[in-house]
Amino acid sequence: MRRARGGDGRGCSSMAASALGSSSGSPSPAVAELCQNTPETFLEASKLLLTYADNILRNPNDEKYRSIRIGNTAFSTRLLPVRGAVECLFEMGFEEGETHLIFPKKASVEQLQKIRDLIAIERSSRLDGSNKSHKVELSQQPAASTQLPTTQSPSPVGLTQHPGNGQGQPSTPPSAPTVTANSIILKMLLSNIQHVLVYENLALQEKALACIPVQELKRRSQEKLSRARKLDKGTIVNDEDFLLLELLHWFKEEFFHWVNNILCSKCGGQTRSRRDSLPPSDDDLKWGADRVEDHYCDACQFSNRFPRYNNPEKLLETRCGRCGEWANCFTLCCRALGFEARYVWDYTDHVWTEVYSPSQQRWLHCDACEDVCDKPLLYEVGWGKKISYVIAFSKDEVVDVTWRYSCKHEDVISRRTLVKEELLRETINGLNKQRQLSLSESRRKELLQRIIVELVEFISPKTPKPGELGGRVSGSVAWRVARGEMGLERKETVFIPSENEKISKQLHLCYNTVKDGYIRVSDNNQAISGWENGVWKMESIFRKVETDWNMIKSFAPIMIFLVSLKLFWKQN
Repeated sequence: MRRARGGDGRGCSSMAASALGSSSGSPSPAVAELCQNTPETFLEASKLLLTYADNILRNPNDEKYRSIRIGNTAFSTRLLPVRGAVECLFEMGFEEGETHLIFPKKASVEQLQKIRDLIAIERSSRLDGSNKSHKVELSQQPAASTQLPTTQSPSPVGLTQHPGNGQGQPSTPPSAPTVTANSIILKMLLSNIQHVLVYENLALQEKALACIPVQELKRRSQEKLSRARKLDKGTIVNDEDFLLLELLHWFKEEFFHWVNNILCSKCGGQTRSRRDSLPPSDDDLKWGADRVEDHYCDACQFSNRFPRYNNPEKLLETRCGRCGEWANCFTLCCRALGFEARYVWDYTDHVWTEVYSPSQQRWLHCDACEDVCDKPLLYEVGWGKKISYVIAFSKDEVVDVTWRYSCKHEDVISRRTLVKEELLRETINGLNKQRQLSLSESRRKELLQRIIVELVEFISPKTPKPGELGGRVSGSVAWRVARGEMGLERKETVFIPSENEKISKQLHLCYNTVKDGYIRVSDNNQAISGWENGVWKMESIFRKVETDWNMIKSFAPIMIFLVSLKLFWKQN
């Protein structure tokens, strides 16, 4: 998930570009990003960034000034959560080590000084309270051409170095470092922890509530809860749990729809997605769509634009997309209804939601795309995904929840090679410490207690039964009923031959998968609705309708059932 760049960043960085003699807009995307923070946040972060840069310029041979421990309190609380701050360090030339950001000896001091001066110009202008650049804190350190010693040291794990000219300077000054998987994981953490705050916008929650048929969903949930309690009088599952299930179903079936290829806006025909993207418009960028897909119509040779919006407010209007848009908008809907919700990111290219159930005192997996709840092994067992990193984000915390979604922990550990575990742990701890500074002591204790409960869950690998597609086999009867894992009533279906069938000595039954019904051909074409009404016994089988893809799926990993299509017999 990428951050949407607004107009403020471009405006303030253009002043710095002008001061440095640039005629092509902002020479530093990272500084432009940094400028989009509030004035207080910018001033605090920029002061620390200048300190790091000036320490290197004043003491070029001192090793201690060329590394920043990621777990350091100042870094983790004043820079790590701030938009664009870490990116500024990358553009200066810092690289990611195992537990530190490192400014290597072969890095360009000219590039560091350039980014440092851009930040100083912006900081000076804001301190002066002017839109013009007045007295700039240009460093009194060695001139831009001064080099650090060119003795080469092994490159730490992290960002790939740009090719140099042998004199410690890059052949072409880079605007941003080359990203490795290590950077992707860390940048994802910074991006998503900021993004989830948009769900806390009260005006946006009201807008979402206006789209949700709250009273109807509550009516449905109360009906199902009442039926479930008759079967399981001691259940702890409450109306909120059932309301969540109704919200999931409504979102999938009535509100949002899946997009593979859009219809041509010119002729209404089918299109095909082309690999190259189209340039985003200003309006696209306003709503976080920095990528616009090109859906080409061969019939009329017209390129249709499909912006991948990243703003849930816009998604309430468009109501379409793929898993990213689904999870983004659904998480907002959950917060609008008062659920504690997390946005969950999976490195193997999927996203979904988790919702906390106070009655069950645990987090529930919710995938709006699939209309499934509390089936965390769906992806590994059902889809065959090779899980490695699964991270959950909420307004209060970031949690590595990978272990909830796997029953093959040793395999997962072998795949977690993209970032050092210590670095990932320290980064998450730093983000949580900053995010929870404003929370009450009681709230922090509550979050700690929940984490302890989660850790117990994580260290207990799950063992799904043969054929299980991720649904829980434990838990109350009411909860399993609510999620469609068992019928409210289960009876064996036995076909008793009618008089006509006895005379013809034939029982002929046909099942229509699309209409989900049987025709008893041998008995005056009698109609029988529902596949389960023609089944004798069954286990781990269900029918799923994909309304978005015009597809019917029948899942039957293990089944014991009898459906007679045509039966002949002899009478004694």
